[in-house]
Amino acid sequence: MKQVFQSLRTGETQVVDVPIPALRPGMALVQTAASLISAGTERMIVEFAERSLLGKARSRPDLARQVLEKARRDGILALENRLEEVRHPFIMLGIRMAVDGIKPETVEEVLRTEMKAAELRHVQGKKVFELMGRCGPAFGMMTTLFGLILMLGNLSNADAIGPSMALALVGTLYGVVAANLIYIPLSEKLWCMHTEEMLTKEIVLRGVLAIQSGDSPRIVEQKLIAFLPPKLRPPEEY
Repeated sequence: MKQVFQSLRTGETQVVDVPIPALRPGMALVQTAASLISAGTERMIVEFAERSLLGKARSRPDLARQVLEKARRDGILALENRLEEVRHPFIMLGIRMAVDGIKPETVEEVLRTEMKAAELRHVQGKKVFELMGRCGPAFGMMTTLFGLILMLGNLSNADAIGPSMALALVGTLYGVVAANLIYIPLSEKLWCMHTEEMLTKEIVLRGVLAIQSGDSPRIVEQKLIAFLPPKLRPPEEY
């Protein structure tokens, strides 16, 4: 039997031979002669998977409402059966602790410890690029000085003055370009990603605590939407 598999990271689609499912009493096996795959649908799934957690929630708020409604209708223990569908470790940790009946204060403490640990890792990564951005011009000046030394050591050779001066100027240029076009922007990009991740985790934390306290889906949604700027809120909420 053929089955279509698609990687949510690369978008690569493969047709793989899989075993024929075993039939149970009362079940029927239907053979499909031909099947049509929509490229647009597959591309949409990949684009959805590539988004951040906050981006997924913005694009599909109906999925969040379904989870909230299920927790209100069937109780928070009903979410335990859907834990295997959760791929975000932070959400899985929060829901699992809430399902296990751990006190809200302990849940908040554990999740905030996770957030603090992530922040420390992100700060260290940002500092590496900041240091490279500060040292880039200095390394460029070192190359400039090296070029000037070569030039001053060969003043008697007119043909060597031009290349030595070019080396001196190019060294400064490379240092400035590397610092201001690569390392410093990368550092700021990392910090922007950190800010978005912390906002996402704060929303998850508030959502888990609200679900655990038994708030209605409408109240939970209003609490979480408050974190979003007006232009990013669902049209019916703005």
